[in-house]
Amino acid sequence: MNCVLVAVNVRSSHNVGSFFRTCDGLGVDGLYLTGITPYPTGLPDDVRLPHVAEKAEKDIHKTALGAEKTLTWTYHPNTMHVLEGLKEAGWELCALEQAINSTDLTMHTIRDKVALIVGNEVDGLPEDILDYCNKILEIPMQGNKESFNVSVAAGMALFWIKNNWTIPS
Repeated sequence: MNCVLVAVNVRSSHNVGSFFRTCDGLGVDGLYLTGITPYPTGLPDDVRLPHVAEKAEKDIHKTALGAEKTLTWTYHPNTMHVLEGLKEAGWELCALEQAINSTDLTMHTIRDKVALIVGNEVDGLPEDILDYCNKILEIPMQGNKESFNVSVAAGMALFWIKNNWTIPS
């Protein structure tokens, strides 16, 4: 079962660090950081100011605890280029978002190649990305709050995906 996580315009370095640690712990195949999402240092074409890159590195490491050094990851400023490449390679693009046309995550048949897409902590995923995805999945809420933290939601969904996939017939 192949699974990757795509983070779209996630603002918090701490959430990004949590993505690294969660993906590593669950055996996720890779992490795509896109748009304004902070990313660790070390890329040859990094255009960030040194103090910005160093702060992102420090904050990501604080929650990743080294997983940023062991997990396969990439950074791309253009999210749609990443999604187009994944879709062309046969990945099922599953947005994790609350929407009118979403499917309960626990009711979705998980396929062999899943790319889970998560968005900005406040605004979620943009409509063009939701429209491009094969499915919009939602975690059923039971309490009074309307949503989970993005890194918590990603962890819950990735755990479900990794443990409930179906071999295609």
